[in-house]
This record gives sequence, structure tokens and C-alpha cells, in this order.
Amino acid sequence: MTKTATDQSILTLSAPAKINLALHITGQREDGYHLLESLVVFGGAEDRIRFKPAKHLHLSVEGSFAEGLRQEPDNLMVRAARLLAAELNCPPEADMILEKSLPISAGIGGGSSDAATTLLGLLRLWQRTIADDKLRMIALQLGADVPMCLEGSCLIAEGIGDALRAGPRLPKDLGMVLVNPRVPVSTPEIFRALKRKNNAPMGPVPSAFLSAVALADWLDNQRNDLEMAAIEQVPVIETVLQALEDDGDCLFARMSGSGATCFGLFATVKHAEYAARRVAFSHPNWWVSHGGVQ
Repeated sequence: MTKTATDQSILTLSAPAKINLALHITGQREDGYHLLESLVVFGGAEDRIRFKPAKHLHLSVEGSFAEGLRQEPDNLMVRAARLLAAELNCPPEADMILEKSLPISAGIGGGSSDAATTLLGLLRLWQRTIADDKLRMIALQLGADVPMCLEGSCLIAEGIGDALRAGPRLPKDLGMVLVNPRVPVSTPEIFRALKRKNNAPMGPVPSAFLSAVALADWLDNQRNDLEMAAIEQVPVIETVLQALEDDGDCLFARMSGSGATCFGLFATVKHAEYAARRVAFSHPNWWVSHGGVQ
């Protein structure tokens, strides 16, 4: 999470997109939760949250995708603030302004990243500390992806997404393009449509990828087990993937999470920037973003 400051009383943090480079569904528990193994990275686009001292708890939403959240009476960020305040035995007092730049229900963990960033931001705003295990427990109450987003760096997720370990070292200057056709996808519906839930786990993960090509080659032997189920419900996802794959500089393309956002990997951030311009020009109605990867 990156801090910027224009006013000492205002804390601004970034909430980056969460990208599943590979997502293998390996089983399902009796309580209905799916078991998975995933290589997760962050970047390509972000929301931003400003935190200001206040005598109350208030959330306002602005930005490209604000409208879809303004009607939510129990936003995940508000729940995160209340849970953290209850654990710290302090009043949930803060003015939070979310600049919503990530599409909603898009398979890139925007809401989870916002919730994780809320926890980290409020700890700093309130000048409080909390044990790591207690913070992770709060995060898990908010959703299986929120503990991943607390880390905010390349990791391997297992279990229901709650068992985390450090991921491989990524190539320097690795670039990513994110594309969403502005079609929301329901994660529960995609999981329900999944025909097979006991799939093979990922192959052995190297400790480091020395080049973007090496990462692309490894990913080519992995999967996103939700991709076909998502394409069946939202066929335009296949069009998005084709647009990325057709770009001459794209090393690898796949759908992230439950969709409909797809990512393309590039040798450098500059290559990703040029590719994003080309895709945006060819498909002006799509959401297109680019950036580095961490």
C-alpha cells in the first residue's frame, strides 16, 4: 500500500487490484467453501482511499465506479472499520473517501483490497497496533480474499484462500494490462456453474522467475479452473482474451479470479502501456488499465 500526503491530517493509501495468475480449484469442504491453490499478484490498477480524523464514521465514494457502491448500506470498508474498532475497544471514528477506479464484481478483489487497506489505514490514523494474527482473523471475517490483500505482494494461497505463503520473486519491470468489458460477474454463480471441483493443484512453483518469458512459460502449464464456466455465462470474456493474445507484445493472457477481468503480461511496464493504448483504441467501451506488478 502506497502513502501519499498533501495534508498531514490526511492519509492516502492505494488499494491495488488482486490478480490470480493461476487459480486451481482442488476440492470443496462440507460447509460449501471451495478449496483452491492460486498464485496471486497485485498491481495493474488501484483504488485509492483517503483517511481523515473525524468524530464519527463516514464513507463517501467517488470515481469511475462509484455509482455501484453508493447504494450499499453495509459497505465492506464500514464493516472493516467497525470490526477493528471493536477489537481495539475504541470508537470507530474516521472520515473515509474511496476513489473507486476498479470495476465492481470483476474478479480482481477490489472490495477485498479496499477492506484490507481500510484496516491498515485506520491503524495508522488511530495510531494503534494489533497483533498480526488478530488482524488476519478480522480480515478473514470480511472475506477469504481480504487476508491476501493485507499482504499486497506476490504470494501463494491455499485452503479457502486463508493459508498464505510468500510467492516467487518476479522479474523486474514486469508489465501488466488489465481489461474488463464492463460486464459484472457473480462469483457465487460461477462457482455453482463449475462442473468439476476436484482438480489437480498447481505444479511446483520456482523460487524466482528470472524473466517475463519464464513466468509466461510456467503459467502456460497452469490453469484458471473458473475460466470456462465464466465464458459460458459471459461469452465476451473470450473476446477480451483474444484481444490481448492478438497483441504482438503480449506474452501471456488469462482471466483473473471469477472474471470478467482478463490480464496480459508484458516484458516491461512500457510495453504494457503501449498495448493498453492499442486495446483501448480498438475497444473504447472496455475498461483498460496497465501498470507494474508486485
